[in-house]
Amino acid sequence: MTLKGSTMKRTLVLSALAVASTLALAACGEATESGNTDATTSATSTAMTTAETTETTTATTEADGEISADHNGADIMFAQMMIPHHQQAVEMSEMLLAKEGIPAQVVEFAQGVIDAQGPEIDRMNAMLEAWGQQPVTDSGGMGTMDEMGGMDHGEMGGMSGMMSQEDMTALEEAQGTEAARLYLEQMTAHHEGAVDMARDEVADGQNPHAITLAEQIINDQEAEIAQMQQMLTAL
Repeated sequence: MTLKGSTMKRTLVLSALAVASTLALAACGEATESGNTDATTSATSTAMTTAETTETTTATTEADGEISADHNGADIMFAQMMIPHHQQAVEMSEMLLAKEGIPAQVVEFAQGVIDAQGPEIDRMNAMLEAWGQQPVTDSGGMGTMDEMGGMDHGEMGGMSGMMSQEDMTALEEAQGTEAARLYLEQMTAHHEGAVDMARDEVADGQNPHAITLAEQIINDQEAEIAQMQQMLTAL
């Protein structure tokens, strides 16, 4: 009886030890699995964070609109000619806004020209600087003829729809509805010239930012030409 009791006691002890060992191994396995899961989760989180950071950085760069240095002569000519062209459109619009008796819709249109083309002037000057060129800052572009290949104002007027000095004087002297009519007629021709210049850039340019701007000018100013025709009919 004593031997059997001792044997049974030893068996119970060994069984208890086996159970305890199994439980310990299971616990270690769970801990290891948990550790791997945590590590996997951490790695996944890090990868997602890196991807999100990269995406955010790319989006920020695109939003900032960093100008590509890649360009050709057509890009330079486009900016150097379109800047004084825009400057004259702004000058014409400011001239009209200083008058009394201008129909409200024409006043609103003229202010829209200023609001749209002012920032585009800044953008094109930034392009020129990115390409190692001098910005065009003189009002009307009259001080930049050397930078534009020696082209005189008359030649620019014939090629791009820019107003002559006589045209500008006529607009300055006109008043009321007559001034509004003259402004819309002149600005229509002015816009048509800008569209032609922008199409040349789309066809011959190399810089993606300049081409994108040219396409925007085409779309915006063709729509504005149609709008001005409607306003002229209503006067």
